[in-house]
Amino acid sequence: MRTTIRLDDALLKEAKRRALERDMSLTRLIEEALRIELHRPAPPREPITLPISGQAGGAAPGLDLNDNSAVLDWLDEHDG
Repeated sequence: MRTTIRLDDALLKEAKRRALERDMSLTRLIEEALRIELHRPAPPREPITLPISGQAGGAAPGLDLNDNSAVLDWLDEHDG
């Protein structure tokens, strides 16, 4: 498949030089580099700590937050 990518001029020059050193096409070099990157395991993510509100409250009494229709109806009734 053909595609167009934009590369930094210095990076492209270095990639062309490396492809020539390895006696391969620029396309093949880019494909191999991309395969290596895509098969590398993703680094572990830092856990996200969400803030916890100290405020009292919660859902309105009797409102089922799992029922989208009920939530939308409640919002329509209590629109500010």
